[in-house]
Parts: sequence; C-alpha cells; structure tokens
Amino acid sequence: MADRLLQIARVAGAFGVKGEIRITTFTEDPLALARYRALKRENGSPALTITQARAVKGGVIARAAEVTDRDQAEALRGMTLFIDRDDLPAPDEDEFYLADLLGLAVESPDGAAMGHVKAVNDFGAGDLLEIQPPKGQSWWLPFTRETVPQVLIAQGKLIVVRPDEVE
Repeated sequence: MADRLLQIARVAGAFGVKGEIRITTFTEDPLALARYRALKRENGSPALTITQARAVKGGVIARAAEVTDRDQAEALRGMTLFIDRDDLPAPDEDEFYLADLLGLAVESPDGAAMGHVKAVNDFGAGDLLEIQPPKGQSWWLPFTRETVPQVLIAQGKLIVVRPDEVE
C-alpha cells in the first residue's frame, strides 16, 4: 500500500487575479487538502504545495508555493492531485477507506471465488464495486450491507451476495 496514490482533488481553475486556485476536493472535509500540503501528480512527482486554503462550496480556494499569478493558476486547470495512501490517518477499529477495497478478493458466503475488486465508484446513487471475475467481463455490485455483509480487510477479502439480476 505504501506506493499507492489516491486522488483527492482536481484543479478547477484560477480564482481572482493574484494566483489563487479553485480546487474541487474529494475529501469529506475540503480543508483536509491543506493538511496534506504537498500534493502529487498521478505519476508521483510533486504537483502543488498548499500554503493557504479556505473552504468554499465544492472545495477550496488555495494558494500554492509554485503559483504566483493568474496565468499560472489557470494553466493548472484539470490537474488531478494525489496523496500517498500512507498519508491518511489510520482508520478506527471496524472502519476502512474505500481505497483499501481495491484488489481484495471477492468470495461468496460459501467460499467460492468470484474475482477481485477492480474499482470503487459513486456515480450519484451510492458506492458501487466493480468486480473482475477470473474470466469474462466485470460486473457492478452496490456496496451495501445486504450485498457485502463482510469486509475482511486483514484477510484480504470481501464476502458478497450477488443479487439476482432482473431484466
């Protein structure tokens, strides 16, 4: 897990004329972005060092050490921002990060292998797990207590109940 990067924000563009940046955050608390300070690009190279931030609807307005004017801020539009997974605080007992589900084995309640978690997405109606079976196309599973009754991070697996498909 040490080398895994997690996307936590995306630069939406410039804000004002003094080099401030509007950043859309994907964190529960938008100001968490400022606590991580040194943000990375998708390839792990340095991206931005946040020096100040204030919360606004949908994210933050921030200043970064690397940006001194509006043109530089606007040039960053669309940049995705990442942190190392290890930079996140340890979850409480019986808690986990959705990112920790990636790659976990997926088993039925009777122990039959069903594949692994390929992705976790939320398209607006709640979290969905993309399950990649050993062969064939991936399939989607709502991430609910009914469909995923057990999350066994330490054992590296999820126990899932695949709902009957309705046509």
